[in-house]
Amino acid sequence: MQASAAMNPGADPAEDVLLQHPWLPVTIAGCQLLAKSWFGETAYRVLLTDLQCVWEERMDAAAIERRAQELNRRLRASGEAFFSHLREVAQPCLSDGGRTGDQVQISVSRQEDGNLALRLKSDLAGLPFYWEFHCSPAPVALVCGQLVRPLLAMSRLLQRQVEHLGDLLVRKDEEIQDYQENGATLSRERLQTDVFDRQPHTEAFIHKTLPLLWSEPSDAHGFNADLQQLYAAVVAHRSAQKRKRPEETGAEQNQPSPEPPAQASPPDVGGDPTRDDRNKNPAEKLQRSDARKPSGPAAQTKSANATPRPVERPAPKPKKKKVGLFS
Repeated sequence: MQASAAMNPGADPAEDVLLQHPWLPVTIAGCQLLAKSWFGETAYRVLLTDLQCVWEERMDAAAIERRAQELNRRLRASGEAFFSHLREVAQPCLSDGGRTGDQVQISVSRQEDGNLALRLKSDLAGLPFYWEFHCSPAPVALVCGQLVRPLLAMSRLLQRQVEHLGDLLVRKDEEIQDYQENGATLSRERLQTDVFDRQPHTEAFIHKTLPLLWSEPSDAHGFNADLQQLYAAVVAHRSAQKRKRPEETGAEQNQPSPEPPAQASPPDVGGDPTRDDRNKNPAEKLQRSDARKPSGPAAQTKSANATPRPVERPAPKPKKKKVGLFS
């Protein structure tokens, strides 16, 4: 989490915390909704959807205290006391199927501007306590991150599970066939099953199930406990992968850069200079030969005093005597 925040300073830490909470079906004043909420120490986040629109509200400590004082002028309490009571009465309404206690009343209404308002009434210290959730339409990025992408991941996971179960049924049919070929028989005929054929089975299942699915009420969301558990597993794995990537990136950046390869040191003075000259190009050889030549007055004096060495000529060949016919 810290690594992710370091990579993206503008990220809201509550966003990832809210992602860990599953969508829960709730019924508020007869209205079927999917709700996702997070109540911290002095702040909260609420997401609501009727599968036609998604609404959200986020409040910090200062905003909560200001609204509580506006709605409850007869109450004199600190912001912490207001929020503690709000969390106690509002959290069950948004997580436990919309159930409320005997002293808690909640209603929902859709405003003309497209916002959604939840009004809550309870008792605090013997006096009525009022609260309103002012939920506005959520941005597309929030909807995709909190609902669309997790649902697509769940769909892919369930599809792979169906494929795995189909392969398992095929192997089971092969096993049963092997038993039958070796003389095994069923003790009860009602246990007899047809051989599994994937394509006809899939078409028959869709043909039978779709009418039942569309016959359900339009506000029935069907986000049962198994799907909630699957959602929690998907988002937990995704969050772990997101935390792992920044850590790996940071580890790669902290690794020291490889040292350049060591270069060969120049030969010793007492070494053989001709051995290095063979490995150099002609320009380097010329520069080196010029560097070896002495320069200055001393060099000129030495060259003037030096006597030229006589040029050695090859010895003349002895002349052969001509031998005549008569000696």
